Amino acid sequence: MPRRRLLLALLLLPLPAVAQAPVGGNRPPPPPLPPLPQIALTRGIVALTPESWRVEFLPDRDVLEVGQRVVLGRIGAALNTGSVGRITLVSEVGSGDDLSTTRRLSLVRARAVKAALVAGGLAETRVDIRALGHTIAQRDSVDILTPTAPRP
Repeated sequence: MPRRRLLLALLLLPLPAVAQAPVGGNRPPPPPLPPLPQIALTRGIVALTPESWRVEFLPDRDVLEVGQRVVLGRIGAALNTGSVGRITLVSEVGSGDDLSTTRRLSLVRARAVKAALVAGGLAETRVDIRALGHTIAQRDSVDILTPTAPRP
């Protein structure tokens, strides 16, 4: 019987107060990140906004040029240190009738761009790919969109 009383007494003892984080919007927002640095672009890469770029491909090509890979590596390094959140690659193919073929081509292009960004230091787990295949816009391109860039 004494053990039972001891257990009951321990259960009824008040627990020490634990500090809890305030609930709701009481926390100040994190400081904004500095703007991404200006990166010198090469042929085949154009800036859409200060936080988004378009990598242009020749029709039926899925390989990046050496200059494009170098610049994409610099963009990957800048995104690694100067942005938070997910990067979206939106890949399009300018022409083609077969949905499967155009989707595969757009996926291969997006993977090539992703590999170049990762080679520059961007974590591959931060990159999402949207391989659209043939679109109405009829562009042979991969758009690199940061979390703050407008979505299509």
